[in-house]
Amino acid sequence: MSKRVITYGTFDMFHIGHLRLLQRLKELANGGELIVGVSTDEFNKKKGKSVLIPYEQRAEIVANIKGVDRVIAEYSWEQKIEDIKKYNIDIFAIGEDWKGKFDYLKEYCEVVYLPRTKDISTTQLKKSLTNFLSIPKEDIIKAFEVIEIIKKDLE
Repeated sequence: MSKRVITYGTFDMFHIGHLRLLQRLKELANGGELIVGVSTDEFNKKKGKSVLIPYEQRAEIVANIKGVDRVIAEYSWEQKIEDIKKYNIDIFAIGEDWKGKFDYLKEYCEVVYLPRTKDISTTQLKKSLTNFLSIPKEDIIKAFEVIEIIKKDLE
């Protein structure tokens, strides 16, 4: 039997973990509808999160992922009950890093916490990018010079 599934997220720096989560959610829908709430820039500020990609672009990216049927704006924590009722949601699903935080929604629909994709997260990507950008330009140039020397030695 087909289901209507909803999830929420920031989806900044869209990566394979995001894609796999959306694919698993579509499977949960069993031929039904997958609705994705993308956090607005204003809501992310309230959550203390900074984003690299603006809301409009993040929403467009998610909307163009195969299996996503509808994208809505997530503007507050409180809207979830309203959305569940408005869209006649059967399943609210989100990553297991939120386990237990949305159990109060079980009064309105089934709540499912899905495993995260191993070894990938937006937080991890942002840390790696910050670390890379903090390397002085001269050190990067020297590293490439060393690589060139090694390459010549191997030829």
